[in-house]
Amino acid sequence: MGEVDAATVEAGIRRWIEKAVIGLNLCPFAKAVYVKQQVRIVVSDASTEVALLEQLGEELLLLRDTPAETIDTTLLVHPQVLGDFLDYNDFLEHADALVESLELDGELQVASFHPHYQFAGTQPDDAENLTNRAPWPVLHLLREASIDRAVAAYPDPDAIIERNIAMVTALGADGYRELLRD
Repeated sequence: MGEVDAATVEAGIRRWIEKAVIGLNLCPFAKAVYVKQQVRIVVSDASTEVALLEQLGEELLLLRDTPAETIDTTLLVHPQVLGDFLDYNDFLEHADALVESLELDGELQVASFHPHYQFAGTQPDDAENLTNRAPWPVLHLLREASIDRAVAAYPDPDAIIERNIAMVTALGADGYRELLRD
């Protein structure tokens, strides 16, 4: 993927959060933590999977050891490694194994976003894939307790997925790309 300026990457991720995740309300829980500056965005300089896994471990422990009021969630953006979605998808098994080995199962989890995200059983151009597409590969570290609180406060959390698919389908791939354009 080549080296990309960290400030450019962070600006692109912030634009994605503000215009897509919050702007389209793809995640109704994101705005509250984002406006309170409880979202940590880390642009990794890792160029190998091993280095990324090591940094992921450090970020998981930092999130575990930091009060949610300070950091509720972390986005570990890795523009130089795992640009291929299949490699990225395979890496997620290592990420989950790391969560388990650090005994953080039930406390933290890793969600996934990628420029070429593709749900199982879909075609690459299917609109529903847009719901998990970000400008660069992202490992999203989440607190289980925060997810539980957010879901409990939302009247019909299952409707979020259906609404998101309808939203991005109406927008289309070109509309989504335009939304994220600088």
